[in-house]
Amino acid sequence: MNAADIVTIAAGVTGALISGVFFGFSVAVNPGLHALSDADYLKAMHSINRKILNPVFLLTFVGSAILVVVAAIMAAGTDGFWLLVAAAALYVVGLFFVTAGGNVPLNNRLDAFDPYTADEAALAEMRGVFEKPWNRLHTVRTLAGIAATILVFCALAV
Repeated sequence: MNAADIVTIAAGVTGALISGVFFGFSVAVNPGLHALSDADYLKAMHSINRKILNPVFLLTFVGSAILVVVAAIMAAGTDGFWLLVAAAALYVVGLFFVTAGGNVPLNNRLDAFDPYTADEAALAEMRGVFEKPWNRLHTVRTLAGIAATILVFCALAV
């Protein structure tokens, strides 16, 4: 095993961890939150969005994007190169940039909103602005992360 293999394995593992978090949200957390009232939904997402910004998540999230790009660069001239280029593109664009350009601005908008003092109309409006767009973006980043992770491990197999 060489340094390129180690970086590629690290890219696959960290990508799988992030994709797993997102997958868990898709199949359990988001459906559970959807069943809540507007106030409870917004309070829960408010709390989750603040707690997810922790060093372990951020290091894994940013680190996986860096690792998959470095793995692709290190694979130049190998059979797995194009698989890793595709994985890096999917991960960086479909997961990292979708999160940064879509989910994070929605999270910031929710963070600026006070679900504890808002009236029912304001709660319903904020949920309408937040939930469906956030979930659509979340689906894109989840699928991109899963596909990128599969490609990384395929690159290791060739």
